[in-house]
Amino acid sequence: MNPFDDENLSFRVLTNSGGQFSLWPGTLDVPAGWNVRHGPAARAECLESIAANWTDMRPRAAAGPAAP
Repeated sequence: MNPFDDENLSFRVLTNSGGQFSLWPGTLDVPAGWNVRHGPAARAECLESIAANWTDMRPRAAAGPAAP
């Protein structure tokens, strides 16, 4: 089974410098350039965290300047 789909594993929510989020199995090392934002927690909880916090899927550089 693909570890990204295993509901029984613990997961983390990662973010990179571009403001992008990733669901990451807790059994795998965090890749270079990514930081843990949430977890370890259940897969569903991590997906909820991503949905609540990542509202613009574009990388920060593509999103343009922040609104005043």
